[in-house]
Amino acid sequence: MARKPARKAAGKSARAGRGQAAPTSEREKIIAAFLALLADRPFEAIGFPAIARQAGVSLAALRGEFSSTLAILAAHFKATDRAVLGADAGEMADEPPRDRLADVLLRRLEILAPHRAAIRSLIRSARRNPPLAFALNGLAVRSQQWMLTAAGIGAAGPLGMLRAQGLALLFASVLRTWIDDDERGQARTMAALDRALTRGARFAGLLEDLFALPGRMRRSRGHRRRRGRNAGEAASA
Repeated sequence: MARKPARKAAGKSARAGRGQAAPTSEREKIIAAFLALLADRPFEAIGFPAIARQAGVSLAALRGEFSSTLAILAAHFKATDRAVLGADAGEMADEPPRDRLADVLLRRLEILAPHRAAIRSLIRSARRNPPLAFALNGLAVRSQQWMLTAAGIGAAGPLGMLRAQGLALLFASVLRTWIDDDERGQARTMAALDRALTRGARFAGLLEDLFALPGRMRRSRGHRRRRGRNAGEAASA
């Protein structure tokens, strides 16, 4: 993992959330209200009336913006993606892919820092609610495709989708450490991210080998057929 991004993130983590713009639109107020409620209660216990009261909007306005609590959560994922993608990553452009990805994921953790309690609650709910866990995985994979893209790593096609799925699982493992890491330098989180990226590098290499295998098999069959034709021609000459 890149040491420069890690030090940069550790220095910012204590300040994350300070200076964040207050929600202004009804949509932003609803998302903020949902996250505030999620910090105090399980996902499945959050109803529309409570969200509307917390956000200071009518039920009609809430329905106009969102059809479900999962849709509110999806909007939060999307907003987080946009915040990561909007950050200046110019200084990392010449770094190796692993370091670029580390920088992107650390930026994501910085942006998520004000919502640590909500994420902790969500992880607990997902452990006992398989349908929620399945839905969260879909949201996470979509987000990690954008994170790979931000790091300049291919995220298109079947290989890109598998990379995103692998990264979603790896980032989830980092989150499980991060939610309880209150140390200033977040050493445990940095170590967890380093281990995850090491596993991810091996996983990505394996995927590339698997996807290259059919091509190698076709080339090998073609070579055997050409060799067989050449042998037949030599025998008939």
